[in-house]
Amino acid sequence: MEENEESEELSEVMEKHHDKPGEKPLSCSKTKNTFLKKRAKKSFTCTQCGKSFTNTQRLDVHMRVHTGEKPFSCDQCGKSFRQSTHLREHMMIHTGEKPFMCDQCEKTFSNKQNLKVHMRIHTGEKPFTCGQCGKSFTYKSNLDGHMRIHTGEKPFMCEQCEKTFSKKRYLDLHMRVHTGEKPHACHQCGKSYTQPTHLREHMRVHTGEKPFMCDQCEKRFTYKQSLVHHMRVHTGEKLFKCDQCGKSFTCKQNRDVHMRVHTGEKLFTCDQCGKSFSDSAYLKVHVRIHTGEKPFTCDQCEKRFSNKQCLVLHMRVHTGKKQFACDQCDKTFRVASHLKTHQTVHTKEKPHSCSVCGKNFSLLQYLKVHQKIHTGVREHMCFECGKTFISTSSLKLHQRIHTEEKPYKCSHCDKRFTQLSNQKTHERIHSREKPHTCDQCGKSFALKSYLKIHRKIHAAEKPDHHSLKSQ
Repeated sequence: MEENEESEELSEVMEKHHDKPGEKPLSCSKTKNTFLKKRAKKSFTCTQCGKSFTNTQRLDVHMRVHTGEKPFSCDQCGKSFRQSTHLREHMMIHTGEKPFMCDQCEKTFSNKQNLKVHMRIHTGEKPFTCGQCGKSFTYKSNLDGHMRIHTGEKPFMCEQCEKTFSKKRYLDLHMRVHTGEKPHACHQCGKSYTQPTHLREHMRVHTGEKPFMCDQCEKRFTYKQSLVHHMRVHTGEKLFKCDQCGKSFTCKQNRDVHMRVHTGEKLFTCDQCGKSFSDSAYLKVHVRIHTGEKPFTCDQCEKRFSNKQCLVLHMRVHTGKKQFACDQCDKTFRVASHLKTHQTVHTKEKPHSCSVCGKNFSLLQYLKVHQKIHTGVREHMCFECGKTFISTSSLKLHQRIHTEEKPYKCSHCDKRFTQLSNQKTHERIHSREKPHTCDQCGKSFALKSYLKIHRKIHAAEKPDHHSLKSQ
């Protein structure tokens, strides 16, 4: 250590007496003598650590490191310092004075050291290197924080929930969870966030910016994480598995929402009707039933929808796309759920039974709608006339009475219908199709209701079983 200090001091003397125009250079012996004289001057030594100083004043200032004495106090905030120069630098925080300017970007700083450190951004200098993985950093504090990844050290603990963090700024951000502080507000809609990065991401909702693009299908995303999740569609990767039923998911959030199917947990409740949902997104869509909001519009026919998925499905009406095919009869469907419903025609399976009347259903959703007949729950109300309905589909059909909407048009004539089933029934007039056949006499009918009426003829022809017994 002493040898290093001597060599540094010797270099300092040599630099100070470097050749100047018109001056004779100092000889090596003279340089050494000058150095020894300077060395002799350092006769004031710290009794605590052995460090030497040229005068008693510098030694006195140094001793404050050991005593902890801070005689210079800020009259604005009360903070104390060991040296008057440190106080002067600190006062610039209050005055706003920043006399040191970067000649590259004109950013200003309150002290020279901060400018020096800032210059590394322009020079690309990263003098602090991790001995474990070789990663380099601009600031020593960043290296210290990085080292905790290798050591696993988390020295900053939350006093509220005892969660620990590797960096103090992470703890400071976490504390906003408890305080509810959201200092970063959107000037467009007023929504607030705990972090500036979250606000910047949110602003893309207003600007429509989608900077993250999939290199497989060129689909664009607002958030990087959304792109990461989307890429798993192409790779087929599903990292998150349900430990109850084994179903796998591309992202953790979807798995967590799915788990509520098993737990029955429904955290999100509608303040209008009290209905609860397992996911906040479902609640958001549901609330639009009450508000009447339909933010998604078809660019082909201007029909509006309360959620994006309904619009996507509707668009297949215009494109004619039916990507879901039945492997039994080759019939195709626009929606996967419609295919699933259709397949029960082939399997005849009805695993869902009503506990009240014993009626069986092929799908659970049919059973749930049916059970409302017994409970009397009619949670879907028409805002025009106040009439209530068991299901949303029944409400939608009813609302067409008020709107006079008839979205289904006959492909043979200009007649329009409120329901698809009515359109299909009508088209049989043109096609002369009669799919409902009597198993007694083979006569066919266009409508199932006509077949039921016809069967009564055969029922009347049969002798009464009870009357025969009595004869």
